Amino acid sequence: MTGFPRVMLGLIFTLVFSLAGPAYAEDKQKAVLVTGASSGIGLKITEHLAAAGHFVYAGARKPDDIARLSAMDNVQGIRLDVTAQEEIDAAVDLVRAGGRGLYGIVNNAGVNVIGPLIELEESELDFLFDVNIYGPYRVTKAFAPLIIESQGRINNVSSISGVLTGPLYGIYAMSKHALEAYTDALAVEMGMLGVKVSAVEPGNYKSRIGDSRCERFLSQDVDPASSYFEDYIERVVDNCKNRPENTAPEPVAVAEAVLHALFDDNPREHYMVVPTQFQAEITIRKAIEELVRFNEGHDFSYSQDELVEMLVDEFSTGDAFTRSVSRPRE
Repeated sequence: MTGFPRVMLGLIFTLVFSLAGPAYAEDKQKAVLVTGASSGIGLKITEHLAAAGHFVYAGARKPDDIARLSAMDNVQGIRLDVTAQEEIDAAVDLVRAGGRGLYGIVNNAGVNVIGPLIELEESELDFLFDVNIYGPYRVTKAFAPLIIESQGRINNVSSISGVLTGPLYGIYAMSKHALEAYTDALAVEMGMLGVKVSAVEPGNYKSRIGDSRCERFLSQDVDPASSYFEDYIERVVDNCKNRPENTAPEPVAVAEAVLHALFDDNPREHYMVVPTQFQAEITIRKAIEELVRFNEGHDFSYSQDELVEMLVDEFSTGDAFTRSVSRPRE
């Protein structure tokens, strides 16, 4: 059987087995570029790559962060604002001059914006998409010749918000849905050139993106009473002004998934990595809901038995099933 339901079932299959623990053979030292490497997920990926013996070009914007990254073994901090083409071009020149080539790109730099879609200023969309979508596009395009030359890998750090969405988080989900589509299309095109492309979809892990989101939101002096969504806005304001300690786990599992995507002989195209069973369930249920919705109300719908048959087929042919060891559920 072919068609859209098989695509959706493939996504569901990927989400299910993204809960499995990656295992890959250590390779000789490779050079990898990581954007947004100064904190959170980007820093953890940088640390794991360097500890595994690989060389990391760690992109950051602030001089102090660049110096801190450069002090790490196997890491060279470089100035890299993914919204500035001149800095991207300078980074390409620097990497070429380094003589190591470039095997991998990890497009990790990202920002978050919160607010009702019908009330957000267009400038907020410009800010978000400039980093979350145009950033990976610019960086990948600029470094593509080096990656093609090395027959390397590209990994985009997306989010489970590339599957989910919700009130006031729609703009962020828009950017991550777009990044998912970009990843899928890029995987097909670059696959023709011997380059493998993947995305990692983290759940809620410790990072500074929430703090930055709140700082930007509060700087706009939003008046909840002026919004159609007064109750939601009041809750956001209260949460941002009285942010509790971030008790989310460190993004170690995310870094492990990225290394698997970069160095395993048979990487998956998508890696959902979440710290709780609840986050896994809501994401997978959303994917199933989408499948059911697209299968309804037209002349070419599949029966329930046919959909189950497709899912069984995906399980039986998916190499992730035989390759991975499942982690215990929480």
